[in-house]
Amino acid sequence: MDEKIILFDPHPRKIDLIFSAADKKRLEKLGKVLWHEGQRAPDDYIDEYLSQTIAIVGQTAMPRARLDHAPHLRLIANVEGNFLPNIDYEECYRRNIHVLSCSTAFAPAVAEMALGLALACARGIPQADAAFRQGREVYSGASNLDGFLLRNKTFGLIGCGNVGRRLLPFLQPFGGEILVHDPWLHDHFLDDLGVRPVALNELLERSRIIFMIATATSENEKGLGAKQFAMMQKGTVFVLVGRAQVVDFEAMLDAAESGHIRAAIDVFPEEPVPAGHRVRRTANVILSGHRSGGLPETYREVGTMVVDELELVLRGLRPQRMQAASIETAARYRSKPVG
Repeated sequence: MDEKIILFDPHPRKIDLIFSAADKKRLEKLGKVLWHEGQRAPDDYIDEYLSQTIAIVGQTAMPRARLDHAPHLRLIANVEGNFLPNIDYEECYRRNIHVLSCSTAFAPAVAEMALGLALACARGIPQADAAFRQGREVYSGASNLDGFLLRNKTFGLIGCGNVGRRLLPFLQPFGGEILVHDPWLHDHFLDDLGVRPVALNELLERSRIIFMIATATSENEKGLGAKQFAMMQKGTVFVLVGRAQVVDFEAMLDAAESGHIRAAIDVFPEEPVPAGHRVRRTANVILSGHRSGGLPETYREVGTMVVDELELVLRGLRPQRMQAASIETAARYRSKPVG
């Protein structure tokens, strides 16, 4: 190989969004970086350099046929956050090509936002602010007739991956029981985290605050529908910061509109949300435009992680900071690429 090439194909991310000047320099010390941004890199552009490529930074499709032309490839770093169905994960595993996701960089920010949304729902913070601005504020105890403390309440986590494990330390000081349903994790593993593993129905029936933070898979698409929302206690706070595909979105809005649940929603089936979508008029919901993880410092952490991991891989070591694709589960992911 004449020259080590690092292909940069990060759409929809921008170079300066995820890489500081210092991390750019670090990356450029590891090989010749072909910086590309805007739209996805054209196929002929990618194919031209594959024979010399050691790393791909982005969401580039890498089926078996393309992997055959990349004999020196050691790492594929997805900087969007999803494992997409455009890579032959089994073949990458067989060839010892590390396929990584930057989702671990976003997890702390999403966990903080999830807690904030739960508090906002439980205490009616956005509604009180809106009423005050319109001259309709209510003072003291009379303003809190529907509010409640998070203290000593039962929390339910549907999914306990990167975000869930970051969320747990925020919830434990409230003193309530934490129930978790995650079929990909062993009960004993969850025991070690200090939570109680339960079946989904038990979690829905017992939890006062529910965090839907599961990734979208072939097994859970629209996994929560009208039947599941009806199982929840009246007034349950339901926080959706994972993937919108995991719920029947219309059924969730029906449950909120009826007053059965309160919902805080950060992700939507279609983004941007159409101007006339009913979610904009639905009562008992707090709306957030898929912004829980997208902070400037979070994006820069993505760039730092990418360089850290490539430095390790080129030294013959395993990645340590980003999430590695597992051949047992990667094929089940059904997350959509960011627009």
